[in-house]
Amino acid sequence: MSEPGGVVIGEDGLARCPWGLSTPDYVAYHDQEWGRPVHGDDALFERVCLEAFQSGLSWITILRRRETFRAAFKGFEIDAVASFTDTDRERLLADPGIIRNRAKVDASIANALAAQALRDDGGLDALIWSFAPDPATRHVPRTSADIQATTPESAALSKSLKAHGFRFVGPTTAHALMQACGLVNDHLADCSAR
Repeated sequence: MSEPGGVVIGEDGLARCPWGLSTPDYVAYHDQEWGRPVHGDDALFERVCLEAFQSGLSWITILRRRETFRAAFKGFEIDAVASFTDTDRERLLADPGIIRNRAKVDASIANALAAQALRDDGGLDALIWSFAPDPATRHVPRTSADIQATTPESAALSKSLKAHGFRFVGPTTAHALMQACGLVNDHLADCSAR
């Protein structure tokens, strides 16, 4: 018998984090993406934007709209989003396929400009990954209750991103980014994806 909040066994016999079986959409995301290292400025910019849009919402809401977000934001190419005009902003705010929140749309455009400015200092990839903790120093979670919403590293990443002009990157959002992009491995100890 598993611990409350511990791994659950799917119909395929694999042990997963409980959220990884909560909807069919999560199975592939849990097994193939979440916690896997993501590199590249544009790829990380996409994750920063999507985590910002997720703020206050369920991740499944964003995951189910991810392809529409990608189309609306020109594949999250930093240079393309940085060149968005007021016409693009209004197009985004009228798009029912994304989250039509003016502050979050504006943050994505501002974040593209901030990401461009980082290029002389190694880029967004170098900045974000500089906050990855040593895996040997991290406690391996056994249950969902063992997973923190923020860490000292996510607070430091948030502070650095904000100092570079990024928006919607609080410590909780920064920690979700770190989890999703493989800077930390918060798959439960007995999870098959660990």
